[in-house]
Amino acid sequence: MLEPLVEDVWTASRPLRFLGVEVGTRMTVVRLPGGGLFVHSPVPLDAPTREAVDALGPVKAIVAPCLFHHLYVADWAKAYPQASVSACPGLEDKRRDVAWSRVLDDEAPDEWRDAVDQVLFGALPMQNEVVFFHRASKTLISSDLVFNLAAHPSALTRAIAFMIGHTKPGPTLLERLMIRDREAARAQIGRIAAWEPERVVLAHGEIVASGGAAMVRDGFAWL
Repeated sequence: MLEPLVEDVWTASRPLRFLGVEVGTRMTVVRLPGGGLFVHSPVPLDAPTREAVDALGPVKAIVAPCLFHHLYVADWAKAYPQASVSACPGLEDKRRDVAWSRVLDDEAPDEWRDAVDQVLFGALPMQNEVVFFHRASKTLISSDLVFNLAAHPSALTRAIAFMIGHTKPGPTLLERLMIRDREAARAQIGRIAAWEPERVVLAHGEIVASGGAAMVRDGFAWL
């Protein structure tokens, strides 16, 4: 149920259909230096998933990274009451049923600052995504910052991606249209690219296994 990516980083992919098209979704789990787990964009918590996660260590932090990736947070918070539960800005109002520990910004909290950096990509307020970087493995961890549907296993998904001009990893056409403050977006992408990630984990589509920094710069070169 969990796939090892690099040392101390695992992912779990699950099916997800959007407007009838299979786009998939993905959770990332990072083992922090103290042994606790950082769970990013949780997927449904079925018994096999819980067993696999518990085998890695205690869940320390549960993160809902953007306004669209929060559906299963309450289930995880109930299952792991000892864990902190963090929201991107605005989600605390959208999901009042969750007892949030904090609202995230550009500064990583003490829980994970020794291992994971973060940037709030606030230039796209429809998402308000907080993007993360695991320093030891040089892995960028995102939800909707970039998509990679052109490499999706589904032929229908690939065909639709091609028809809308999504032929390589990067933001979708809708995301491009919704960014109004390009100066702010350039600054935020500049900070993300400056991490020089080797790989990029994303929620929708295939993981970018190498050349992550170049992909980020190329994907947002239009800004």
